[in-house]
Amino acid sequence: MTLTIAISDVGDDPFTGFPEGFTLHQNYPNPFNPSTTIAFNLLSKSSVRLEVFDILGRQVNEFNFGVLSAGEHDYTYDASSLSSGIYFYRIVTDLGTQTRKMVLTK
Repeated sequence: MTLTIAISDVGDDPFTGFPEGFTLHQNYPNPFNPSTTIAFNLLSKSSVRLEVFDILGRQVNEFNFGVLSAGEHDYTYDASSLSSGIYFYRIVTDLGTQTRKMVLTK
């Protein structure tokens, strides 16, 4: 039995967001313990939500930032309540959605 899983729009290319109107940067530091910075750049005003998922696809956190102005935004994510492992963070905006991978080490 073979199981194939496809994950799209996960990567290290910081320019993948321009066609959608925003850029989601790779978190830093990565790997991290217990906190990391998630940065994104909006080309225009938009509502923004951050979602964090574990490797099994279960949502472990969600943060609704409301409507943010155009420009660079940084969020310090505290994962002290989570176990070590691979996580995915997703930014959902009116301009599109992007996902990236981060690694928590303890």
